[in-house]
Amino acid sequence: MEARRRYRQLLTSGFAAAAVVGLLGCNGGDSSSDDNGPIPLTVPKAACGSGDKPETDLQGQVSAAARAAGFKGYSCNLQLVGQSKGDGGSWQHAFFADKAGHKCNYYDTASFTANRSHLGVVAIDATNAANPVPTAYLETTAMLDPWESLKVNERRQMLGAVNALNGNGGPEIELYDLSGDCRFPQLMGSISVGTGSNAWAPDEFKAAVRGHEGNFAPDGLTYYAANLGSGYIYPIDISNPTKPKMLTQYFTAPGRVHGLNISDDGNRAYVAIRGAGAANTERTSVPGSPPNNGLLILDTSEIQSRKANPQLKVVSTLVWDDGGGAQHTIQVLINGKPYVIHADEAGSGGNSSAGWTAACAAGLPAWQFARIIDLSDETKPTVVSKLMLEAYDPKNCDKVIPDLAGLASFTYGAHYCSVDNRLNATTLACGYFNSGIRVFDIRNPQRPKEIAYYNPASTTVSSPGSNHLRTGGWVAGGPDWCTAQIRLDAATGTLQTMCQDNGFLALKFTNGVWPFPESTTPAGLQN
Repeated sequence: MEARRRYRQLLTSGFAAAAVVGLLGCNGGDSSSDDNGPIPLTVPKAACGSGDKPETDLQGQVSAAARAAGFKGYSCNLQLVGQSKGDGGSWQHAFFADKAGHKCNYYDTASFTANRSHLGVVAIDATNAANPVPTAYLETTAMLDPWESLKVNERRQMLGAVNALNGNGGPEIELYDLSGDCRFPQLMGSISVGTGSNAWAPDEFKAAVRGHEGNFAPDGLTYYAANLGSGYIYPIDISNPTKPKMLTQYFTAPGRVHGLNISDDGNRAYVAIRGAGAANTERTSVPGSPPNNGLLILDTSEIQSRKANPQLKVVSTLVWDDGGGAQHTIQVLINGKPYVIHADEAGSGGNSSAGWTAACAAGLPAWQFARIIDLSDETKPTVVSKLMLEAYDPKNCDKVIPDLAGLASFTYGAHYCSVDNRLNATTLACGYFNSGIRVFDIRNPQRPKEIAYYNPASTTVSSPGSNHLRTGGWVAGGPDWCTAQIRLDAATGTLQTMCQDNGFLALKFTNGVWPFPESTTPAGLQN
């Protein structure tokens, strides 16, 4: 018990995870409330059924040998039922079901134009999951490359994004009406914000408006855009979707804003602050300096109430050394208790060969994962578990680094996660670089466990709309980048998502592993 108390103190204070690794792990076990016995460092692996194609090496690993042979894919309690590859995809996936019962999915594509059949955001009719069909291509300014800002708001029945061309686009926000036929979104406006009469403050207080990430407030009256490059949030009033107006700008510290999630009442923002070190790498901080990667909780009540000259105020900050490139957050209730799920985008040393080697040498995880953070006291958020895979355990570095020869930037690690129901979360599904789509039982948030995974087979011809197509990225025969949010459907026991080389995927759970009896997937409550 004393070791566990010290472990929790280290997590709360954000001290180096090297000490944490030496104490206890944070994951595993079943979904009961039993907290007896040691907690393993990595999430217990899924038990696969007959007919599956389970991983042959470490959990989450695609070995050098499997890559060299042309990766054939792995599956465990998930099977492919439908696919629409198209030109491949980029970073994000959103979804909506209209009043006529059409199940629509939307994913962005890269800004590359060479050898393309279509540009922009793809609308998919997945009403028949076995036969998903593209129905529209949104080629307006922001939709040509919304990067990670592509989101749906259920209450207002809108699809929205900001211009995030190559991760750092211009001042436009675009909103599409989904209330009619979601297969054919209708543009309501493409508006530049933060310029001219739409400016919120004198010029000396403004930074150039640039898009990267963003999210709706649940009531659909505010879109919180986020500029990772300069580290600021710019809330946009979209109460009149044809006349959006920027309300203010807020610069984040100690790290730069990446993704964010807004509470149901609109009064809190849960912000992933990406640490930056020497030369603006995704290392959490310059070695020897305080960590600056983690979670920032902001009071957004003045935005929500539309107070004049609104201010965002810090409620608390939690940072850590055993991860970097903080990506996004999801506020949830598990068994009635508040948590935030937070996913990083980089390991402890950043996304580079030198960074992986440095992290391993320090005994820190070289690749990133999601963690579950207790918000019982929002002024003192506390990490209660980490969803680390075996391949990311520092002791396995020597088995994993050889897989990545010739690669750079993103290789292993998590990116975006989704839950079944933010108000009663039982299930977490995450997309990974190279490690596929993985699903976890989080009914006991201190002891999550893996229940299923699907890592699609490699492509031998590059996908021209994929951001994986970059120097040190896509390799013929190598594993895909599954980077997007995931739609879980308890009624049909399925999920839908997008992987960058393979495009839109519809998967079905097998062997009775999901849904759980208490799992529900109400519209608008999965991310």
